[in-house]
Amino acid sequence: MPEEIDEFSEEESEDNPSEEVHITRAKIPRGQEVIGIIEERLGGNKMKVKCLDGKTRNSRVPGRLKRKLWLRPGDTVLVEPWELDNSKGDVIFKYPSNQIEWLKRNGHLKSEEKEF
Repeated sequence: MPEEIDEFSEEESEDNPSEEVHITRAKIPRGQEVIGIIEERLGGNKMKVKCLDGKTRNSRVPGRLKRKLWLRPGDTVLVEPWELDNSKGDVIFKYPSNQIEWLKRNGHLKSEEKEF
């Protein structure tokens, strides 16, 4: 299971309850897991993902996550490569925008390619 790191910044005061408390968590890749960016949807639950280790993997969304993860090209995801074939993998998590910013600030995500 990916390691979770918490970063707390309390901005809410008792005088002004309209300000929000910003709590950011981000899953860090563990073991063989790699952060990647979706390049192209291939149909069904398959897609091409450009990973930060330089490889382009043909990835799929496992059945248990199929209805929970809605993915589009340009999304940043966590990919777990298969044991037998390193050119394929499973998408196990989609990073929301606030976690992508956290990963960039802390050096886990060095560059993000933008899709047109």
